[in-house]
Amino acid sequence: MKTIDCRNMACPLPVVTVKRALAEAPGEALQVLLDGGAPRENVTRFAVNRGFAVTETLVEGGVALEITGEATPAKAVIGRPVGPTVMLIASDRLGDGPEELGRLLMKNFVITLLELERLPDRILFVNSGVLLATDGSEVVEALEKLGDLGVEIFSCGICLDYFHRRNKLRVGEITNMFSIAESLLAAGLVVRV
Repeated sequence: MKTIDCRNMACPLPVVTVKRALAEAPGEALQVLLDGGAPRENVTRFAVNRGFAVTETLVEGGVALEITGEATPAKAVIGRPVGPTVMLIASDRLGDGPEELGRLLMKNFVITLLELERLPDRILFVNSGVLLATDGSEVVEALEKLGDLGVEIFSCGICLDYFHRRNKLRVGEITNMFSIAESLLAAGLVVRV
């Protein structure tokens, strides 16, 4: 049984590390050392939601989870909307709490998208969300990778002008409100972040 130590890792790294380890050795038992609290809960939920069995043991400095079994195939979604999945990001922060926390959450959200099996077809940045696709953003590299995976990335031209960032766009293309509205209305699924 392989053991990985995910103690002292910031969210979402424990889940991402476990996801990768399970993919590298399907069907093999995996022991994961974790801090208690959120990391334990997040990894347990991740594994159980994918059909794995999880056994927990208290160890010095946290918990050890033993993950066994094999992932169950995802169930087909009946009645899934036809059309692209469009993600609308309207802020450089996630949530309404402290600004620093909101920026950290948005950074983790965008980086975590790279670990998902299903990606949005298109990401539209409006308002201060356009700052994520410009010079100085901590998520430019992640957005470039998403673009390389086929995700279309567009930033509102009016918004870039408002923040004086048009010439600093690093990822994707500039678009206009007509195209944004058209894209949202043609979407099978719109996810607003």
